[in-house]
Amino acid sequence: MFASTKSLILLLAFHSLLFKFGESTPCNNGFKDIIKKKNIPSCRILPTFKAEFGWKYRRSTENKTTKIDIIFGISDEYAKVEWIAWGLNPGHRPGMVGTRAVIGIRQSNGTVQANLYNITSNNKVGCELLPSKVELFKAEFRVQDMTGEVSSSYITISATLELNNQLYNVEKLNHVWQVGYHADLERLVPRIHHFSLQNFDSTETFNMTCEGDTLGVGHNQRYFRTVHGILNMVGWGILLPVGVIVARYFRKFPVRWNHWFGVHLGCQIVGYILGTTGWGIGLWLGRASRHYTFKTHRLLGIFIFTFTTLQMLALRLRPKPHDDYRKYWDMYHHFLGYALLAVISVNMFQGIAILKPNTTWKWAYIAILAALGVATLTLEIVTWTKFIKEKKTKRKNNNDSNRENQQSQSATDNNATK
Repeated sequence: MFASTKSLILLLAFHSLLFKFGESTPCNNGFKDIIKKKNIPSCRILPTFKAEFGWKYRRSTENKTTKIDIIFGISDEYAKVEWIAWGLNPGHRPGMVGTRAVIGIRQSNGTVQANLYNITSNNKVGCELLPSKVELFKAEFRVQDMTGEVSSSYITISATLELNNQLYNVEKLNHVWQVGYHADLERLVPRIHHFSLQNFDSTETFNMTCEGDTLGVGHNQRYFRTVHGILNMVGWGILLPVGVIVARYFRKFPVRWNHWFGVHLGCQIVGYILGTTGWGIGLWLGRASRHYTFKTHRLLGIFIFTFTTLQMLALRLRPKPHDDYRKYWDMYHHFLGYALLAVISVNMFQGIAILKPNTTWKWAYIAILAALGVATLTLEIVTWTKFIKEKKTKRKNNNDSNRENQQSQSATDNNATK
C-alpha cells in the first residue's frame, strides 16, 4: 500500500515536470465567435489575465515578408481595465523593453482607440509612453487595420502586420501582452501597470506555425512555479498531515495498529523529500526573479523547511521510552508538528494567491483540507466516545467491586458478632 501510494505521488509530481511546456489551451466560445467574424482560424488562451489571442499568417511569394492578422482580447472579468496591449519584440528574448506594441485605450464614450507604441528603457523608469508614427517601423514591419473594440464580453485590439523575415521569425516569435487600469484618455498615454506576478509573466516565445506552441521555459518560470506548488501541496500539504493523523489515532488509542509507525514514518519521509524539493525550486525561482519578491511566502517557506527538518531529526535524536525527559520531548514534538500544519496551510493559500491559477487549485486544496478535517473530527469523536465509555465502564466496575467488598466486610462483621 505504501509503495503504491509513493509511486502515485512521484508519478503526479514528475508528470508536471515532464508536461509539454508549450501545450496551448483552446479559446473560449465567446472569443471564437469574435475571431470567426475576422476569418482568423487559430487562437489560444494565454498564460496570464485569462487573455486570448487569435492569429493567421501567410508568407509572401518571395519569402521576404510574412503577413499576420492578430486579435488580442480580455474578458469582461477585467471590466475596470482602461488599456490593453499586445506587441512583438525583435530581440533575442521576450520582454517589455524593445517591444513594438499595439495598445488600445478605452475611451469615455465606450470605444477603444488603438495606436502603435515603441517601448524603451526610458518608459521603464517612468517616462510617458506616447503613440509612435507607423512610418518609424517600416523597415521592421508595416501595420494595417489597427482597431479596438468593446463587445458584450470582451475588449479587443486587432491589426494586420507585414513582418520583415530577417527580423521576425513566425516559428520563434517573441510576443508580450499587458493590461492597465489608468490612462490619459486625451493624450492616449497608458499609465504604468500593476506589479503583480501576472504582469511580469506576460511574455513568451511561441511558434505561430504550430498551433501557437511555446518553446519551453527558457524565458519564464511559470511552469516551474506549477511544479513547486504541486510538490509542496502533495509533500507538505497532504502527506505530513496524513502522517500526523496516523500517529495520533492509530498508535494505541482509539485504534491500535501494529504498522502505524512504518506508515507514519513513510508519510513523513516522502512528504519531507517532496516538500524540500519544492522548497528548493522555490528558492531558485526567487533568485531567478529579478523584478519581484514575495517576502511573506518566502519567510514562511524557510520557517516550514527549518522546523520540518528539526522534526525529521527525531528519527535519530528522539529520547528512549524509559528516559526521564521523554514525556517533555513528546510534548514539544507534538506541539511543533501541529503548529507546522497550521503554518503550511497558511502558506499554501499564500502561494495560490500569488500564482492566481484557475480556481480549481484553490478549491482542490480546500477539498483536501476538508477531507483531512472530517477524518480528524471523526477520529476525535471516536476517541472521546471510547474514552468516556471506558471511563464509565471502569467506574461501574469500581463501584461493583466496592459494593462487593462492603458486602463481604458486612458479612464478616456479622459472623464475628455471632
